[in-house]
Amino acid sequence: MDDVKLLTAAIRKKLLANGANSDQDHAPVVKFFNPAGGQTWLVSEMDEDGDTLFGLCDLGMGEPELGNLSLSELAGIRTRFGLGIERDLWFTATAPMSKYADAARKVGRIIEDVEA
Repeated sequence: MDDVKLLTAAIRKKLLANGANSDQDHAPVVKFFNPAGGQTWLVSEMDEDGDTLFGLCDLGMGEPELGNLSLSELAGIRTRFGLGIERDLWFTATAPMSKYADAARKVGRIIEDVEA
């Protein structure tokens, strides 16, 4: 799956706007996941380069962390059965990123049921 399929124009616009104001605690805009594994990413910002994203990364090893990731690298991942990373079409954030990060650190993985 290429990065065009991972992000709609509206999502890209929101991520870039958040990236221009990176000093704020934005809510995640998009959730990506590995359909054949336990990896999940909640992303709230994109740098002007159009590739560097910021978000909460859970690689399935019990230690989710905030940091940067590359959209092009995500788009290039091929998992078992040749599947690519997918965007959760039904994800809607209910809290700022700090709440998701705190909850994820407590349980060792990203969860969506966090208090706002």
